[in-house]
Amino acid sequence: MNMLLTRSAVSPVRRRFDAPPSLPTIDAVVAAERPDEPLHCLRPEVIAAAARGFVAAFPGSVLYAVKCNPEPRVLRALWAGGLRRFDCASPAEVALVRQMFPAASIHYMHPVKPRSAIRTAFADFGVRDFVIDSREELAKILSVTGDAAGGLGLFVRLAVPNAGAYDLTGKFGAPADVAAELLAAARPHAARLGVSFHVGSQCLRPQAYAEAMALAARVIAAGGVAVDVVDVGGGFPVSYPEITPPPLSAYMAAIADARDRLGLTDSELWAEPGRALAGAGTSVVVQVQHRRDDALYINDGVYGSLSDAGAPGFRFPARLIRPGSTLPAAPLQPFRLFGPTCDSADRMAGPFLLPADTIEGDWIEIGQLGAYGAALRTAFNGFDRARLVDVCDPPMLATPGHAAV
Repeated sequence: MNMLLTRSAVSPVRRRFDAPPSLPTIDAVVAAERPDEPLHCLRPEVIAAAARGFVAAFPGSVLYAVKCNPEPRVLRALWAGGLRRFDCASPAEVALVRQMFPAASIHYMHPVKPRSAIRTAFADFGVRDFVIDSREELAKILSVTGDAAGGLGLFVRLAVPNAGAYDLTGKFGAPADVAAELLAAARPHAARLGVSFHVGSQCLRPQAYAEAMALAARVIAAGGVAVDVVDVGGGFPVSYPEITPPPLSAYMAAIADARDRLGLTDSELWAEPGRALAGAGTSVVVQVQHRRDDALYINDGVYGSLSDAGAPGFRFPARLIRPGSTLPAAPLQPFRLFGPTCDSADRMAGPFLLPADTIEGDWIEIGQLGAYGAALRTAFNGFDRARLVDVCDPPMLATPGHAAV
């Protein structure tokens, strides 16, 4: 088979990889390779289908949040699905996208940026859109770009109440009165002026977007200037064990209705999905190294691709892979997982439902890891190696309204 690439957390794969015309299944790869390092299984058609579905459904422009998963093969799958705009938050992300897709539209959507990062994005990579949430950041951008001869896109990040499973309101976002002042201050310098917000990651309430848009409309009115773009941010969810979000159409309907009802029809809508595009597109296959009662010691953990299974407590689907076995499946039971490092915090409470006879040497596929899994890997304790392969498997969990593969 020999279709696997090896990568480390500190030396990611850079070269182009052209997938074979017929991709294998995960079970076939495990049977052939018997991997003793974590195996990252990318589903390019799942990712491309999610991009096609979101672009078709959203009533505006779609920017992929690169921080969610910057793996080049993920980005290529998104491009194949029709994605042409990227939300970047660092010079490295900007450089990666520009290198891979010279014609892409890149938007620097981090509210606090070093002057050197603004200069690099603007001068070296042609970025013109920047987010701000303070007068100081506005002054910094204008100083570094020389006001860009009126070619800047300036977007005011508005603080909104948290409505998601993961709170993103405590670090960024201007209060409503400050945001209104920033809109007025930025308007003379902006070829494109916008207001943006983020309701929180894995948001399960479509109405949260309408509520945030209502606050944005009040801020726009208070600012007294025309706004070209309303950016509803990210937060669009995917399914996890015991969590089935509302269908994607419910989110789109809430956003479109709010736009019409609030009189925002003269402003273009933007969105910055990450999880909704990449979440179902990657899983990791780990190997059991030891069993102790209901605890399984595996070769990946919270310092690897399972960070969200640690302190944040996300639950992920899991299944046993035992190549060649003809034995009937044992009843499922809940397990805890421990990662390979020597840190006792390297634990994942789960529960992960697996056959009761799971033992050392078995493989386990853990799914829905396309969002922030590989992106948060570290080299702690030297456990930084992983293998990558493109596969044809469907997602481990379907999300209502997302395109089927």
